Amino acid sequence: MTKKEGNSRNPLHGLWALTNRELKKWYKNPYILFISIIQPLLWMGLFGKAMNIGAIFTSNPVSLPQITPPLLPSQLAQLGQWFSNLSTQTLKNTFGVADYFSFMSVGILCMVVLFTSMFSGMSIVWDRRLGFLNKVLSTPVARGSIIMSKVFNAVIRSLIQASIVLSFAAVLGLTVGPDFTPLNLLGVYLALFLIAIGLSSIFILIGIRSTRFETQMAVVNLLNLPLLFASNALFPVKLMPDWLQNVANVNPLTYANDATRQLILYQINMQQLLIDFAYLGGFALIFSTIGIMLSWRYLSK
Repeated sequence: MTKKEGNSRNPLHGLWALTNRELKKWYKNPYILFISIIQPLLWMGLFGKAMNIGAIFTSNPVSLPQITPPLLPSQLAQLGQWFSNLSTQTLKNTFGVADYFSFMSVGILCMVVLFTSMFSGMSIVWDRRLGFLNKVLSTPVARGSIIMSKVFNAVIRSLIQASIVLSFAAVLGLTVGPDFTPLNLLGVYLALFLIAIGLSSIFILIGIRSTRFETQMAVVNLLNLPLLFASNALFPVKLMPDWLQNVANVNPLTYANDATRQLILYQINMQQLLIDFAYLGGFALIFSTIGIMLSWRYLSK
């Protein structure tokens, strides 16, 4: 058997060939590459800094009634110190950190993964319409490899864009927590890897039988905002209405955000962190498996 014949029967060879094709459409098109890189930077620079919630407390001082009993100078100093720390303490009680930018910037990591994964299903719709899918289905490449190549393309792109966001956030003033070490980044990338696999599998499942990209776009636009805002990406779950908390508690983005924030911002709660990764691992495994199974049944010429 020649080396070429051995590669043709290796399922990993077909998976890599299709994944590399998807990535080439991204990094060999300078316009798409530029937009995909600059988009998270715009989110971080504009949205991140525009939502300056700390200024609500510092730029709008509260008028206090005049205190008639005389206070000692030490008491006045303590009172002034208490009010000067009010903004920081309120933010810390609400978001777990002293500035909203740090809270939001880590949430944007998962938001970038969500937005990148949403369009992974569009690729399979275009492949079907342009006839490329029919050509692939006539080769020995496993049908599961067709699905997983789309998934891995979304995962790789998501991780690259999330890395850019994280680097840019550090430049703009991201404040890391007391338990943060460079090794924590491995856990961060693992959480993003798992959520990217699960989300991209869902959106590919939606488009696996579709022949119209308008249908795929309609579904994507319907799901993106509920997934984003019914999570703790931009706002803590504990302050949401009770009915929305129930939705957020089953939203995988909530667990991904919690895991990344614990590893970057908060003091690590190992029990909760293990729950986060168990949920994300189950989410990724279930939906990627469903995607492969449905590809065997429904992916046809």
